[in-house]
Amino acid sequence: MSNEEKLEYLKSRIGDFPDFPKKGILFRDIFSALTDPIACRYLKELLVQQIKQKYSDAEIIVGLESRGFLLNLLIATELGLSCAPVRKKGKLPGEVISVEYELEYGKDTFEMQTNAIEKNQKVVIVDDLLATGGSLKAAIELVRKAGGAVIGSIVVMELEDLAGRDKIDCDVLSLIKY
Repeated sequence: MSNEEKLEYLKSRIGDFPDFPKKGILFRDIFSALTDPIACRYLKELLVQQIKQKYSDAEIIVGLESRGFLLNLLIATELGLSCAPVRKKGKLPGEVISVEYELEYGKDTFEMQTNAIEKNQKVVIVDDLLATGGSLKAAIELVRKAGGAVIGSIVVMELEDLAGRDKIDCDVLSLIKY
């Protein structure tokens, strides 16, 4: 099966939920696709292939809370790399570093354990969605604060009309664009 056919299959399994979490928003749900084992396999294959082609020198895959770290373990395992999570404040034990970022409705904080990334380690960040760009921008800042070198990021879905990519100062790969 071609990559285009795999993408179309995956896209057909992504759930659309109008007016969630509030009226006027069309929520694109990756969890709907993850209930389908074929979609899961195609998603893993597509992500791994893109990283092999574009970021072959990656040394660690960082996944964002919460769906991103479902993906980073799959990718890292397949590529023989390590992985690390970026979590919301108060969810990680031990010494952490943090970055505060803006949301549409307020502020939040991302954290990472201080020993998660080695100095100058080449990092690819993965998440399920690029919308307004706030969380990915914060994760990039956090990885750099930890001493890592962000060589790129990859998302399953990008909501292009929200222009989140414009806030990101590294390469971004999107499997599916809406």
